[in-house]
Amino acid sequence: MSVQNGFAGTVGHTPLIRLRTLSEETGCEILGKAEFMNPGGSVKDRAARAIIDDAEKRGELKPGGIVVEGTAGNTGIGLAHVCNARGYRCIIVMPDNQSPEKYQLLEMLGAEVYKVPTVPYSNPNQYQKVAQRLAASLRNAIWSNQFDNTANRRAHVETTGPEIWEQTGGKIDAFVTAAGTGGTIAGVSEYLKSQRRSVRCVLADPPGSSLYEFVRNGVLKATGSGSITEGIGIGRVTANFANAPLDDAVHVEDGDTVHYVYRLLREEGLFLGSTSGINVAGAVRVARDLGPGHTVVTVLCDGGAKYQSRLFNPAWLVQKGLAASAGEPRKSERIALENVLVA
Repeated sequence: MSVQNGFAGTVGHTPLIRLRTLSEETGCEILGKAEFMNPGGSVKDRAARAIIDDAEKRGELKPGGIVVEGTAGNTGIGLAHVCNARGYRCIIVMPDNQSPEKYQLLEMLGAEVYKVPTVPYSNPNQYQKVAQRLAASLRNAIWSNQFDNTANRRAHVETTGPEIWEQTGGKIDAFVTAAGTGGTIAGVSEYLKSQRRSVRCVLADPPGSSLYEFVRNGVLKATGSGSITEGIGIGRVTANFANAPLDDAVHVEDGDTVHYVYRLLREEGLFLGSTSGINVAGAVRVARDLGPGHTVVTVLCDGGAKYQSRLFNPAWLVQKGLAASAGEPRKSERIALENVLVA
């Protein structure tokens, strides 16, 4: 028998998906690590499991304890699942600018969700800082601290990176992804570089983030204003992102992100969120820079269902000036159903 041990046992070992149309266009193999196939629906399941495992191992999280986190959504969803499986109470603090579906899903999972105004990290009421103070005020509680808890990064050094190396047979020329906490890009890059130093590791960064300039020029400086993407692009160097062995960064505008989200849906049958769009846009950019014959891997972070009211809402796209980037849906003639109904 091949049986996994509960929710946590099913995290990871996601497949690599060849993105056919983009591979054919660029002459490169563009492969997406299907992290949306994790049991909680995103790459953040890895960090959630690792953070709780680490807290238990160090004796900080005891039976019946409380896990508090400040998150844009996906890490909270992963934590809620793991907490349910292990008998912990889960409290999530979120900025108030995320898609409604994320709040609803967290509440359906049994997490206690608190929205706070969206403010810069320097503000004491920024959502991560509120979560830290809330955890400190509760008995038998931990602040999971996904941004600066390096158990997050280690999870990707120990699992995601080795999986990609094994699945490509070591034939990988570049790895491209965005950064939220920095755990995925730093951990995977660290592992890939340990196997072959020449693997090119590249950050894909949205408008409003300061990491593009940091990777390229060593200074934290925002490129552009805000972005429609959620949970990625920040203005500081987290403990997880610090010293990430990156070779370059590409800046990806929201129009390109939306363009590739809709191409993935219509050409590959993949219903994915905005971070997957920016990652694929970055992978295509890197593939074109490298030229035909190379293998480029990126991360397909999460599914599109959590973004229906925004990213997949035509009226919202029009409001954001991004309707043209989504392209036209396939035209088809509506069937006259009454002609085939039996009288």
